[in-house]
Amino acid sequence: MEAPISVVANATGNATAAAVLSGGATNVIIPAVSAVGLVFSLVLYRQVAAVRVAPQTPRGGAGSSSAYLLQSEAGLGDSVEASAAQIQQAITTGARAFLFTEYRYMAGFMVAFGALLFVLLGSADGFKGAHAHAHPADPDAPPPALANAVFTVIAFLLGATTSIVSGYLGMEIAVFANARTALEARRGVGHGFLVAFRSGAVMGFALTSLGLLVLWLAILGFSRYFGDDYRALFEAIAGYGLGGSSIALFGRVGGGIYTKAADVGADLAGKVCAGIPEDDPRNPATIADNVGDNVGDVAGMGSDLFGSLGEATCAALVIGAQSADLVGAGWDAMLVPLCVTAAGIFCSLVVSFVATDISPVRREADVERVLKVQLFLSTALMTAVMYPVLLVLPDNLYLGPEGSFEVMCPTPEAVAANSRCVSGAPLAAFACVAAGLWGGCVIGFVTEYYTSHSYRPVREVAASTETGAATNIIYGLALGYKSTIVPVGVLAAVVYVASRYMSMYGVALSALGMLGTLATCLSIDVYGPVCDNAGGIAEMSELPESVRDKTDALDAAGNTTAAIGKGFAIGSAALVSLALTSAFVTRTGVLQSGVDMLAPTVFAALLVGAMLPYWFSALTMKSVGLAAMEMVKEVKRQFDTIPGLLEGTPGHGPPDHAKCIKISTDASLREMVAPGLLVILTPIITGTLFGVEAVAGLLAGGLLSGVQLAISASNTGGAWDNAKKYVEKGSLVVGGAIQRKGSECHKAAVVGDTVGDPLKDTSGPALNILMKLMAIVSLVFCDFFLGINEGRGLFNMGSTGN
Repeated sequence: MEAPISVVANATGNATAAAVLSGGATNVIIPAVSAVGLVFSLVLYRQVAAVRVAPQTPRGGAGSSSAYLLQSEAGLGDSVEASAAQIQQAITTGARAFLFTEYRYMAGFMVAFGALLFVLLGSADGFKGAHAHAHPADPDAPPPALANAVFTVIAFLLGATTSIVSGYLGMEIAVFANARTALEARRGVGHGFLVAFRSGAVMGFALTSLGLLVLWLAILGFSRYFGDDYRALFEAIAGYGLGGSSIALFGRVGGGIYTKAADVGADLAGKVCAGIPEDDPRNPATIADNVGDNVGDVAGMGSDLFGSLGEATCAALVIGAQSADLVGAGWDAMLVPLCVTAAGIFCSLVVSFVATDISPVRREADVERVLKVQLFLSTALMTAVMYPVLLVLPDNLYLGPEGSFEVMCPTPEAVAANSRCVSGAPLAAFACVAAGLWGGCVIGFVTEYYTSHSYRPVREVAASTETGAATNIIYGLALGYKSTIVPVGVLAAVVYVASRYMSMYGVALSALGMLGTLATCLSIDVYGPVCDNAGGIAEMSELPESVRDKTDALDAAGNTTAAIGKGFAIGSAALVSLALTSAFVTRTGVLQSGVDMLAPTVFAALLVGAMLPYWFSALTMKSVGLAAMEMVKEVKRQFDTIPGLLEGTPGHGPPDHAKCIKISTDASLREMVAPGLLVILTPIITGTLFGVEAVAGLLAGGLLSGVQLAISASNTGGAWDNAKKYVEKGSLVVGGAIQRKGSECHKAAVVGDTVGDPLKDTSGPALNILMKLMAIVSLVFCDFFLGINEGRGLFNMGSTGN
């Protein structure tokens, strides 16, 4: 009789003990760095909380730093703090209501998809429950499919839950810090910067540290069953990346639809139709707009980058487990991908003191410089510390599924001819990680060049508004298409270097390298929405114009660095997708047998894969359009039916913010389902019907098309946004006349910005997840695909079926 799944043979237990005990370094470093990161985020949170919002006597007395905020300024008295606190509470309530509703939908998805995972993976060998290691006759046989199904589902639920927690924590700190940033800006731009930056760092360090710690604990716990069978262990762990990316998809799409429906609706109804300023308290959609910044640009973005980190790590683990030499090197060598992330957390933590203590912001011109220095220094420091971390790898490695370096790479000529033969593995791994690190920097700064109004491309777009909205649209589209050239070239170079030195394992390390400074990138990414909200609160609570000027300066720098962050996100998504695809073809044996790209099944799947990003973008763009139409109609209805609202007469009735929030909430939850199902089900259906080679073609097509479209969409939208800001600041001169708000050029710029909003904040960012999620779904379900006609699918369409 076969032993039940809970039974672990003595051999397995001994192997487990040996593996864990040999991991002395990683079993100390990884949890220690994670704990330090979490404690540091808590310290930063307490520093942000020291700024008081509600009018009350501060604990520190009249001489405390926060007392200044509670004193009467320009005769406004406590009404300023009370108004800011009320607006902050409204934003917080709206954001929580949306996320709690969205998470209920996600909980249902987790249960349903977890059941599907269990059924499809467990059915591969008829739900047999015995552990293969319990059979002395075949001690090296893989664990049964039922074990793989159970542990994959557990990993999936862990990843999904961690993603939800990460996104929610980010939203909470963002809404906690927005009013505090606005109030601190009264003391100076440097004080406002510290609150916004520290709040972003809370999410950056909490997310990366929590993600790393949970993944390490999952690996440690799963090893109690799988022992030193690293292939089976890490295939089950891949469910962690799947869970994180699945939640990120709904968070990005749902949050993106929410925020852009409110933003576009508020702009069209307010600035274009009614002619009132942005964030004017008379506009009923302003609260929904500010809520959207938090649920889309913070919670959604946080889940997205958490998914990238989890997927890149899982890809490296799965690929590494195929190498007998790497497995033989032991626990520490296998967990090198987690050590790369731990090193990144440490470097980002050290560098953060440059922005807060060593060289802080003292005037408006310093803001952008300080944020860019954070990115550069964290990248440089991580480059310096990576080589010692990678010395845990053996000097010589063969990265193929069978054989060792001594057998497969006997001569220098054999090493030079085969990228899987790695001599000097620590140095080769360092080259791969460094290529990803600096490649991400280059992509980020090129993205800034094409989206910042400090440079020629955006100024040309702004100048094109002289002849109307049509030429503005044409120039913006051209800029987006052109902006793909350098990033794609950089990605190609990184892939070449990584593949040349360490084959597909090198590609996964490059992806981890590009995500190595994730804590810093997240700090800067969250900083932007916090400052954007702070500006809105300053406007709505009628703080002095000088305060709004300071929050605008903070926000302008945030827009620039956000563009850099989006470049990082797109580049890392492309590398993560390639790494996951590499893990898929390695695990299924497609890499060994080779894929004929001109085979009918493969080429047809390639075309379908290349089409999917356009289908996906069409769904999300139209969703924003439909929701924005509803928002515009509602805002106009309130202007028409609430006496004195638009005119701003004293004693007019308050705008109905709740109705606008409901429109965005209902639209986002309704419209996020179709894009999500498209991404998740397409690879499952393809693999079931047409086999693993068709899936390889599908993933290649989706990656090649998706990365170009994501770069183009994000940069086009970013350029239109900053072209509008360039006009608003009075920098555009046409015929000797300065163009400002309300001019014809400004109206044309607003049209471009409105069109670009869903491109840069909904479709563009969500394409990152499309590329990654299709690949991780394929990797997790590869055993199921291989069980159908030996990987040829129900239609028998594989290499022997064509």
